[in-house]
Amino acid sequence: MSDRTTVDQEYPHVSTEPRKFRFAAGGAGNADEGGVRKFVKLAQEAEELGFDTFAIPDRLDAQVGPLAALGALAVSTSTIRLATSMLAMPFRHPAVLAKELTTIDVLSKGRLEIGLGLGAFKDDFDQSGIEFESPARRLQRLDEGLTVLDSLLRGQEAEFEGEIFRVKDLKGYPRPRQGPRPPIAIGAGARRTLELAARRADVVSINPRSSAEGKLKISDMSLDAVKNKVEIVKAAAGERFADLELSWSIATIVVTDDREQVADFALKAIERGLSANIEVDKEVTIDDVLGSPYLAIGTFDEIADQVRATREATGMSYVGVVPTQMEAFAPVLEQLKGE
Repeated sequence: MSDRTTVDQEYPHVSTEPRKFRFAAGGAGNADEGGVRKFVKLAQEAEELGFDTFAIPDRLDAQVGPLAALGALAVSTSTIRLATSMLAMPFRHPAVLAKELTTIDVLSKGRLEIGLGLGAFKDDFDQSGIEFESPARRLQRLDEGLTVLDSLLRGQEAEFEGEIFRVKDLKGYPRPRQGPRPPIAIGAGARRTLELAARRADVVSINPRSSAEGKLKISDMSLDAVKNKVEIVKAAAGERFADLELSWSIATIVVTDDREQVADFALKAIERGLSANIEVDKEVTIDDVLGSPYLAIGTFDEIADQVRATREATGMSYVGVVPTQMEAFAPVLEQLKGE
């Protein structure tokens, strides 16, 4: 099937009605957020502001340990769903990971969402001495790990022998609160990872590709780039596409009455290399900046309209924001909640 083939053409019975919005905040417990001691309060604030999910990244730099932190949040929050974004499969054996995750799901009374990824930041591997394998090998590790996890997260017996993982007569315990298992999200930017996510995940997080240093490629942050990736997911998912939830994270929110002026300033700063997190690998325009799903610039009404337009153009409906911008996004969330 061609990457350009749409679900409507190939599977005319599949509904393409947009999902309702969901909103995720996140926290790492770093110094910018007030450190580890204020981490629980940060999640509680996200709950109070009406976010649906609170997600924790998985880095080996100055942040909390995600699994221990989720355990703490399981008993210190009551309604907000708890997620990882995204656990690096090379850091943990899936048999060990499954036990931690099902325990968290039970303790949180069924509020866990499991985000998984390849492990994209080379610094984490270099500094820890964990081998930074080729993308193909990390993808295989994720694929095999998902097979092991899927059985154990259902409370079933896992029997698996792959090139990387071998599990024999191991039964998942405790059984998770959610059935048949907690939902799995996969973060993906490259084609093969998008295709794997389309086949195996419940939620596909559409991410810009990044360099080995973890910088986001500016060429991959455009609306057209996102639409192309969604087409890849559609083609790989086939009939199950209707069951998939698509997500993305807004990297920057700037509330302003002059979108064009701020976009022009941001563009010039990026071109001068003043953005530490973005790699300039393509010439972009102000319209590219204003249209990017990953950049939200404007009044609250304009940002809300941009989020609606992104869902209309791509089908993505699960919106994430960085922790330091939860309050800035809260008025937008109020407008979109329930849509």
